Amino acid sequence: MSLIITNHQKKIPLHPQWEADLSIIAEKCLSLEDVDPQAEISLVFKDDDGIQELNKEYRGKDMPTDVLSFALLEAGEDELTIIDGEEELLLGDIIISLETAWRQAQEYNHSLEREIAYLMVHGLLHLLGYDHMTDEDQKVMRRREEELLEAVGLTRE
Repeated sequence: MSLIITNHQKKIPLHPQWEADLSIIAEKCLSLEDVDPQAEISLVFKDDDGIQELNKEYRGKDMPTDVLSFALLEAGEDELTIIDGEEELLLGDIIISLETAWRQAQEYNHSLEREIAYLMVHGLLHLLGYDHMTDEDQKVMRRREEELLEAVGLTRE
């Protein structure tokens, strides 16, 4: 599993350990979801202005949000991208606003690291086809989020 992390914001410093920790969390979650271990995910950190632009362009909502997901496999099931003769399972992009994550961590009284991990897991589940458009779908997704976070040792603090 490959987690490619890019920081496109300067307001909240990234802790050097986060990349390794988030990679371990993503790998464990994908394993528990029975996803090919060769899968690749892009995780991008933005500020509120940056995520607001994306939210407006892609969802028609002119406001910041905490996390956006852009799945690359939505067009067709079992489609793989061929690069240099090798198949790569490119799941998609998860975009997190670190400003919003920081505010939510304060609001829920837990660490920024836990909030980022939660948002990444939430975004990852979206990449895998989970959604929360109906009450039942939301229950299923929330339950799975908590199961995955518990599996990596991140219970509610």
